[in-house]
Amino acid sequence: MTRALDIVSEFPVPTAAAAVLVSGSVVDTCGPVDHRFHLASLAKTVTSWAVLVAVEEGTVSLDDDIDGATLEQLLSHAGGHGFDITARRTEPGLRRIYSNPGIEAAAQHVTDRSSMPFVEYLQAGVLDPLKMGSTRLSGSPAHEMWSTVTDMGRFLTEVGTPTLISPAMAANAARSHFPALGGIVPGVGRFDTCPWGLGFEVRGDKSPHWTGARNSAATFGHFGGAGTMMWVDPERDLSLVALSDRSFDEWATDALILWPKLSDAVIDEFVGVV
Repeated sequence: MTRALDIVSEFPVPTAAAAVLVSGSVVDTCGPVDHRFHLASLAKTVTSWAVLVAVEEGTVSLDDDIDGATLEQLLSHAGGHGFDITARRTEPGLRRIYSNPGIEAAAQHVTDRSSMPFVEYLQAGVLDPLKMGSTRLSGSPAHEMWSTVTDMGRFLTEVGTPTLISPAMAANAARSHFPALGGIVPGVGRFDTCPWGLGFEVRGDKSPHWTGARNSAATFGHFGGAGTMMWVDPERDLSLVALSDRSFDEWATDALILWPKLSDAVIDEFVGVV
């Protein structure tokens, strides 16, 4: 059988690396796994995990009101903010509008309540305990984070078997919030129902999609404008992360063919492997 991760060599990018995890353990890798890549919007998942640490600690609550929207709405892109503008395009809870400012506002709320800069909260609450020593936040918590496949593998292990938050909170992050909302997945398409968790996109019945045709509807994850992607499929007990150093916009057509191809090949190769 052809090795699934060989498909990564087909990516039209200067550098790429990837890892597959089964039951939270890395079972295969390719490329320079310790090369630091720009995560772009994969940062939202790591940032949201830190926010959920703050929720579990009692520092903040998902019901907290932040300028008219709840923290839950901000983390699930239901706060009404535009893609890159703070001004609202609609009232909270009416549409799924993918928003960098919404995630930034959630991180700022943690800063305000903890009296600790978010970069420090993230470091102490997530990066240090998970030994993600190559991961750095250098600006917006929505998209200005750099990391490696090695570190993101550690994060995916945490997502699958949480140690920093409770299993109930981790499950809450992976389910769709305000599931009736429609919206756009940037670069992919518009969907009448556009499920999103707390920092994670939920696949649901979206078609076409950047994950594979064989991924379950319960699959959750994210892709980034830097040409990065990762997903967790809880029904398959399988996770994948693939990072590259070429902007998604420069190879979007190829990415939306090769990412699903890779995802399906990973499922074919590793489902049932212990």
